[in-house]
Amino acid sequence: MDRRSSETWYERARDVIPGGVNSPSRSFKAVGGGAPRFFVRGEGAYLYDVDGRRYIDYLAAFGPLILGHAHPKIAEALRAVAQEGTLLGTPTPYEVEFAERLREAIPELERIRLTNSGTEAVMTTIRLARAYTGRTKIVKFAGAYHGHFDQVLVAAGSGPATLGVPDAAGVPKETAQQVITVPYNDLETFRKAVERFGGDLAAVIVEPIIGNFGIVPPDAEFIHGVHALAKAAGALVIYDEVITAFRFRYGSVMPMLGTRADLVALGKIIGGGLPIGAYGGRAEIMELIAPLGPVYQAGTMAGNPASVRAGLALLDALQEPDVYPSLEAKAKRLAEGLGEIAERYGVPLRINRVGGVFSTHFIDRPVRNYADAEAAEGTLYAAFFHGMLERGVLLAPSKFEAWFMMLPHSDEDIDRTLAAAEDVMRAMMR
Repeated sequence: MDRRSSETWYERARDVIPGGVNSPSRSFKAVGGGAPRFFVRGEGAYLYDVDGRRYIDYLAAFGPLILGHAHPKIAEALRAVAQEGTLLGTPTPYEVEFAERLREAIPELERIRLTNSGTEAVMTTIRLARAYTGRTKIVKFAGAYHGHFDQVLVAAGSGPATLGVPDAAGVPKETAQQVITVPYNDLETFRKAVERFGGDLAAVIVEPIIGNFGIVPPDAEFIHGVHALAKAAGALVIYDEVITAFRFRYGSVMPMLGTRADLVALGKIIGGGLPIGAYGGRAEIMELIAPLGPVYQAGTMAGNPASVRAGLALLDALQEPDVYPSLEAKAKRLAEGLGEIAERYGVPLRINRVGGVFSTHFIDRPVRNYADAEAAEGTLYAAFFHGMLERGVLLAPSKFEAWFMMLPHSDEDIDRTLAAAEDVMRAMMR
């Protein structure tokens, strides 16, 4: 492959791909523009761009690469699949074993269906909840991203319990009006929504720990109140654990919170770097899915051998001793170091951390909901992002995204990251 510059590849990409990227989250639009780096290889904690430059990677493909890039166990699984067939279009023993392993890790998943993506998994849980309850409306929380299908692409409501409006062109107003959006960590507003729409509510969908406008944990009163109010109204609780499951602990975060969702959607993490999704929950609800029941969902690639066998290898690796304590220790050291540097140079910075994941919000007050995250200084984040990128540290090109630790991150990587951050923050505040 020709090792041309990212700028050259970006020019070529814009001529054939809308915006030059196949996912808008890869664009640099949110950090002031410019050509995104084009990468050709990942190894351990590092990515290498088309110019041969190495970066310490905290993007981790937006979360799923807990083991780092090109992990030997994943590579071995994929070599076996390549020789035996990557897509059979039939049931395989591997998908059964994988579903069993997921249920062992998350006992609340009494029945499980594999899909191709987290978006597809979440979409089907909502359809299933509507079929089970015979109702149409759902509640979501402002700023939470649950995929790009119509029902969840709605803007935040203004005031208590307002109906949603389309947040993307092409979403019918009638569809958006089936979605009620309320602020996260605001139990009183959620209560008002339930009081107003309770008889029509099929479900409330929630990221149990927010991961899509930074890392924002729920207040205990809030998350338990959501469950209690939903149950009283006869609505289901759906957990979107595309980011949270297996990231903070082995399995779901439900034991951390002391909660139990009716349905759970899983995504990219469980595939070890390959496309995958899954959803599951109580058997009585899941048995409405075809071929047992009237709720139709299908997919040629669902349960494909490549994704499933990579997922099995991932689950094996995640059960090794000290995986999650190691991730947390790395994140704690890095987050605390960044906080100390920011304080030293007078940079307004709020860091939210759960386990081995944290987010940096350039703001001088706590971040508990989307409005807080939105108020953080985007220009400061953009300056920080580009400064770190020039020093060989890769972050997400958005103030709303998180830093994800991977097992291969070393003490030396953290030292280099903190040194780069000190250079950048010193320059930012001159």
